[in-house]
Amino acid sequence: MTISAAVQPLRGDELLPSRQARLACRSGMASSTAGVARGFVQGNLAILPEKLAASFHRFCQLNPKPCPIIGMSDVGDPRIPSLGLDLDIRTDVPRYRVWRDGEVVEEPTDIMAHWRDDLVAFVLGCSFSFEEALMAEGLPIRHIERNVRVPMYRTNIACNPSGPFAGPMVVSMRPFKPAQAIRAVQITSRFPSVHGAPVHLGHPHSIGIADIAKPDYGDAVPVGSDEIPVFWACGVTPQSVIAAAKLPFAITHAPGLMLITDLQNRDLSML
Repeated sequence: MTISAAVQPLRGDELLPSRQARLACRSGMASSTAGVARGFVQGNLAILPEKLAASFHRFCQLNPKPCPIIGMSDVGDPRIPSLGLDLDIRTDVPRYRVWRDGEVVEEPTDIMAHWRDDLVAFVLGCSFSFEEALMAEGLPIRHIERNVRVPMYRTNIACNPSGPFAGPMVVSMRPFKPAQAIRAVQITSRFPSVHGAPVHLGHPHSIGIADIAKPDYGDAVPVGSDEIPVFWACGVTPQSVIAAAKLPFAITHAPGLMLITDLQNRDLSML
């Protein structure tokens, strides 16, 4: 059963597809959210103690391509009403990662046992939002076609540091034929709050990717002989940075398993 099929609208109660997806997550569903609740904005998640929140907020401001903030909680509050009135950051992601000293120690389907009164949640824009616009133009999205997670790679592109947060940008990749790649640049440029235009086209090795068949996160997809890999800044970047900083405690989403909000993708377009 898929996330979108796990919860159906109650009789007399028309639930938004986004809320249906969040209710499915609360019931324990833990599969990729690519293509789920089409039309609604998905977000990457980073949860940090309050003493680190200001530095992380600054890191996001300095690195808006990989870390565009679309929502932020009050200290100790698991709710972000601007993203969904019923949204609960502790239960509404399909799978989380709990980090201690830079290592993933647990991947639970909820973080009720880990929530603390000093935590601040950041929700960052996700490339799944602009994928809808790409598909509306007839561009193929390989990982959605194959029902796998988007491939993601650590690069040699340095982020601007803030406090303990420093390290390389993570990118997501989608293969396109050259003419399609040009159109993809044009389309995604309209969505700066969900990573915007690509940061690199072709030649993976020039941004530090040794083997495109071996992503650091997500799943590999084939790149045809008549295609080029197109790379976008990715909201998994904080996970790489958190690992490098060896923070005593942090929580993120598991790559490819996002928070689905009630914001609509069309509202993010600049044109």
